[in-house]
Amino acid sequence: MSIPHAALAGALILGMLHGLAFAPAPFPAWSLPMLQLAAFGALSRLAWRAPSAGRAAWIGALFGAGTFAVGISWIYVSLHVYAYMAAPLAALGVGLLAAYLSLYPALATGLAWWLSRRPNGRDSRGAASGLVYVLALAACWSGAEWLRGVLFTGFPWLNIGYAHVDGPLHGWAPLLGVYGVAFAAALTATGLAWIAAAAWRRKEPGRRGAALRAGWPALAAAAGALAIGIAGGAWTWVQPYGPALDVRLVQANIPLSDKFDPARIWHGMDTHRGLAMLPRADGRSAALTLLPETAVPVFQDQLTAEAWQEWVDSAGVQGGTFVLGVAMRDIHPDRDRYYNSVISLDGTTAPERLVNGQVDRRYDKRHLVPFGEFIPPGFRWFVDEMVMPLGDFDRGAPRQKPFDIGGQHIALNICYEDVFGEELLPAIRPGPSDPGATILANISNLAWFGDSLALPQHLQMSRMRVRETGRPLLRATNTGMTAAVDAQARIVGQLEPHTAGVLDITVQGTTGLTPYVRTGNAPILVLVAALLAGLAWLRRASARE
Repeated sequence: MSIPHAALAGALILGMLHGLAFAPAPFPAWSLPMLQLAAFGALSRLAWRAPSAGRAAWIGALFGAGTFAVGISWIYVSLHVYAYMAAPLAALGVGLLAAYLSLYPALATGLAWWLSRRPNGRDSRGAASGLVYVLALAACWSGAEWLRGVLFTGFPWLNIGYAHVDGPLHGWAPLLGVYGVAFAAALTATGLAWIAAAAWRRKEPGRRGAALRAGWPALAAAAGALAIGIAGGAWTWVQPYGPALDVRLVQANIPLSDKFDPARIWHGMDTHRGLAMLPRADGRSAALTLLPETAVPVFQDQLTAEAWQEWVDSAGVQGGTFVLGVAMRDIHPDRDRYYNSVISLDGTTAPERLVNGQVDRRYDKRHLVPFGEFIPPGFRWFVDEMVMPLGDFDRGAPRQKPFDIGGQHIALNICYEDVFGEELLPAIRPGPSDPGATILANISNLAWFGDSLALPQHLQMSRMRVRETGRPLLRATNTGMTAAVDAQARIVGQLEPHTAGVLDITVQGTTGLTPYVRTGNAPILVLVAALLAGLAWLRRASARE
């Protein structure tokens, strides 16, 4: 028995719509949770009605292919426009990645169909059947999202939880993190879709009433997920810490063609320093000036002490601390170590120490970008087709001490590190010589992706880190999105992307640990594993009836 072509086409179209639910473009921010729930709910019905687990998996795969083909289409820009890869090969690269990522939705829908069906071929469509399917799809989907976020260094982009940074389900984030939000979203969407189908399955009023009564457990599961989300979002998990911090965020908008061009590197650094030194409208000095990733696009020892003195003098004029991205080279007897790093300096910093890499505050990136910062085994041929400054960097330690500036403790991360929520938690928890981070800060250079969905998607994911931790967030990027987010995940200041400028803002740090900061992903993984084991046991038990 083949899958109807309408179901296959429907899954693909639903997936393409679903791929637009992760950033407020082109749809407004308030509509993203509804768009995600509607598309996913429709997918759940298509997968349920499939004649076999294999065909349900195909529906999930097509839904995933549509989601990723739209949602990560910006990778084509980096490959073709900036890495000079031939257009067909760049399109093939995006297609192959989307095809690989679609295996996870396929696993989720196929396994959920199998778990919710009786082995003897009989299919109960009553109350128990609806609840089993709702729980099965929620557990399978959130489990598949976690697998996608950890296998082969992980690619958690477009986790369905990110569609719910706003809306009633965001309260799951401080409890169970983004994978808990994904579980709640799948539970809600599938439960609502189940009761909607029950309401319209029968035309006769009596039959419709029976179907609705049978569907109440699925509706109760969706209502419970919404209630927990609302309660979790209303609870106050953190409190203010220390004095508010005056901050300047710098966005220099350096064209990618100039950023690493030896003839233009000095101009780029001068642009960053010029923006950092602009007087504030209120006449105050910024305690922290945050500059983007690779604001100094060479290794620290490739600048002379005189060149570093210019940065020190600029910080002295501003009267605060500069925190900026720079490539660091550490000399070791066996081999040199190379890091994508963040360092701090002020008007008293000795330039000779900067040349030698002897800095008081430093963060080394720990989660490196495949093909950008390290080359996965077996992919040298792919890299040879690109014209990009690539290298194999070393990884930083799992926990690195937050920067203590102006009475606040700032945990740095670089580029897409902040899409791996659990990896940020060690810096937020108290350390041996610090109370843990009170502010999160991300520096990025997303110029590789042009004016695409990558920029607003990344900001949405950064805001989820605020939902999970209760910490305000600062973002300084080369081309966007440069923004400040308060502890309630509200964007309180933002620069227009692809423009040069500064954002002067005052941020209040927070302290206190949410349940998610204390436990990480362990609780949601235990919940998913317990549900899968229980559903598998029920299926096996029904085989003996």
